[in-house]
Amino acid sequence: MTKTKRLKVGIDSYCFHRLFGEVYPHQYKQEPLWPMEDFLAYAKDLDVDGVSLESCFFPSFSDDYLRQVKQWLDDYDFDRVYAWGHPDGLEGGKNEAEFESMLQHIHHARAIGADVMRVVGSSLMFRFEPHEPQLEKLATMFKQAVKEAASQGIKLAIENHIDYNSDEILWLLKEVDHPNFGVNFDSGNFLRVLDDPVKAMQKLAPYVMATHIKDMLPVRGVSVDEWYFFSCVPTGHGLIDNQSIAQLLVDHHYQGFFAVETDTLHPDYAFREKEVVAQSIQALKNISSKCL
Repeated sequence: MTKTKRLKVGIDSYCFHRLFGEVYPHQYKQEPLWPMEDFLAYAKDLDVDGVSLESCFFPSFSDDYLRQVKQWLDDYDFDRVYAWGHPDGLEGGKNEAEFESMLQHIHHARAIGADVMRVVGSSLMFRFEPHEPQLEKLATMFKQAVKEAASQGIKLAIENHIDYNSDEILWLLKEVDHPNFGVNFDSGNFLRVLDDPVKAMQKLAPYVMATHIKDMLPVRGVSVDEWYFFSCVPTGHGLIDNQSIAQLLVDHHYQGFFAVETDTLHPDYAFREKEVVAQSIQALKNISSKCL
């Protein structure tokens, strides 16, 4: 009998951006705002293996607060990813100030006990500008940054952030060419640039250090030019073949966790973040159980 290879499951805190205070124009604000410790307790209640914590939702980067976060994570025995760069990261290589910020956040990642730090090179804001000069500049930046990260025992995982397709991400990975530089694979963001997520994973699986797993459906009445034309639904209710994505990760001995991430929810699920995440966690556990 073939032994099942369990893929770990987790949550990215961006699922609850509205509850943390980041509200899109088509949403309403949740009051009171959710403190970090409540999010972590909720994740524990769902019996997940890990969490990815968005730095934009940290109320402080003081040494005391970072030690407190590490203690919470240790108490819950969570795998962890420290996520830097929302919303626009390095702005396609244009923002030197954000580059310096990224270097500083490497130390924050280390402080909470993370081995992987998600980083953002660009975003949809720069998607329609020429990509080649962006990628060349980003390669130069990441060649420098990954040396600092490696010295701290941290791996940098660049997310496809509704900016680059899988071939462009692969070029960047090969150009930087460092064992501490890989990809934070976002299945939904590849769909949003019309790049098949399964084919993207076939190319990038050897480099995956972290994940954002979305499932999505188009929204009637929203222009296809809008980034949220494809909006999030519970895993298993959308277009993305996450079973094949999971199997490819297992086949390539992925050591991280399969992290649910949602941004804007499909109107059928609007303002139901906790319900969507709970359903998605259960679906990912089922997907994991079927991996061979």
